[in-house]
Amino acid sequence: MSNKLADAWQAGESYEQFMASWSRPVAVQFLQWLAIGPGKRWLDVGCGTGALSGQILELASLSTIMGVDPAESFIAYAQQNNPDERLKFRTGDALSLPVDGGAYDVAVSGLALNFIADPAGAVREMIRAVDRGGIVAVYVWDYAGEMQLLRTFWDAAVALDPAAEELDEGIRFPLCRPDRLQKLFSGSGLQAVSGRAINVQVGFQRFEDYWLPFLGGTGPAPAYVAKLPSDGRIKLKQNLRERLPLESNVSMVLRARAWAVNGQV
Repeated sequence: MSNKLADAWQAGESYEQFMASWSRPVAVQFLQWLAIGPGKRWLDVGCGTGALSGQILELASLSTIMGVDPAESFIAYAQQNNPDERLKFRTGDALSLPVDGGAYDVAVSGLALNFIADPAGAVREMIRAVDRGGIVAVYVWDYAGEMQLLRTFWDAAVALDPAAEELDEGIRFPLCRPDRLQKLFSGSGLQAVSGRAINVQVGFQRFEDYWLPFLGGTGPAPAYVAKLPSDGRIKLKQNLRERLPLESNVSMVLRARAWAVNGQV
């Protein structure tokens, strides 16, 4: 199985079912940390299904938001579920953003930078899009450490199929560490670079609530599950059940951490 296959982004609705309960609370803490003033123009790069854009609209006093993502299915979902006229979406490449230079006050990217082929190039494009004195900020999952949803999944998958290790985001994305993120920002010429950890918890009433989103096919882990034979899925499911911190074999709470960084243009 190739990495390209594993990263297939197929449907906005299935991705929401998989990640929304994690991505939205992280977005809230990220925006509280940035504490951007009112009336700003926001650019959301790699906006996906619009989780971060929607939270900006809800929490920030703003003028406009533009969300950009290469996946047409995600853009269609985002537009359908965010009808506010201040929030616009368009299909585009993070390495060649379809926006004018200096057109925004803030450029952000949530849980996407590591999936871009050239992260440094994406940061340069975000800098180009922001007016002098503006802010560029991103956050990514701590795949190698405190992101139990996926860390437990890949540990179980690799235990059964060592070849799955090449698909593990904790290995594939060394960028997703605080020192490397801050070095990337400082090396791009951004000023006053700072970072922080964002920690959230998500509860599950039963094991199936954890497992079913992995059957949606969208994202690296669900795409891996989709390609397994039926007996392989059964074995992986059982291995996961044994590894997860289930209480009385029913409910559980999992932790997640994201690394965030920001800098001034």
